[in-house]
Amino acid sequence: MNDPFASFDASSLSFADVEPGENQRWTTWPTTIPTQRGPQPRPDWIVTDAGALDTELGILKTGKEADVLLLERAVPGDPAQRTLLAAKRYRDSDRSGFHRSATYTEGRATRNTRDTRALAKKSSHGREVAASAWSIAEFEALSRMHELGAPVPYPVQVNGTEILMEFLGDADGAAAPRLAQVRADRAELAGHFAQVVDIMRVFAAAGFAHGDLSAYNLLVHEGRVRVIDLPQIVDVIANPQGLDLLHRDCVNVCDWFARRRIECDAEELFAELLASSFV
Repeated sequence: MNDPFASFDASSLSFADVEPGENQRWTTWPTTIPTQRGPQPRPDWIVTDAGALDTELGILKTGKEADVLLLERAVPGDPAQRTLLAAKRYRDSDRSGFHRSATYTEGRATRNTRDTRALAKKSSHGREVAASAWSIAEFEALSRMHELGAPVPYPVQVNGTEILMEFLGDADGAAAPRLAQVRADRAELAGHFAQVVDIMRVFAAAGFAHGDLSAYNLLVHEGRVRVIDLPQIVDVIANPQGLDLLHRDCVNVCDWFARRRIECDAEELFAELLASSFV
């Protein structure tokens, strides 16, 4: 990106003079309802002013079912009201490469009967419903896990197929590295492993498994391991494959750390988490 923060200078303009430019829009915060906004109390860095502009600064990540963009939400002329967000935008099923969704969605209910029929018919509306269902599921999972104290990005809002969440990175827009990219000695890795296990304990105590946990959806931000990519979170009881997915999470995590000479046992971890899921 070529100096994305210099996209425009509105310091001398009044609100009435400002119009969205290229890769900009007016903030979507006012168009959301309370249930589409993150849990209270909200962090003080969130910009809720209706005069803010959202500016796309580039792509952070492309994936099978969604892309994640870096987005600046700022009030022109007010440097105190500026924040960076990660904007995750889900594709509909025609453009998504995520073909294992049924594994994760078993046991979930669709509240709207019209939406249920559209999903079954795979109509254009049904494809839109499916895409927004993933965004809503992830937003709700992030909200729930945030409230339980899990180190997830704070979910700012969900609007259709887009989730805006806390950006994990520095003020210049450099994203926090994935655990798989971090170079660390054994002591640091042991600390990271302990943090990952703590994350899994929070999930399991609430009756959930991440469902796709690996060193590629764990970030290390300011020394703390943070977990991302929660659309496939599964209820280990309601989902017929919930226990298998919990076990797979344990195996994936322990295999990665064991290859780096960190002592761990996937079966012991699975037994511990399984016990806490049924408490």
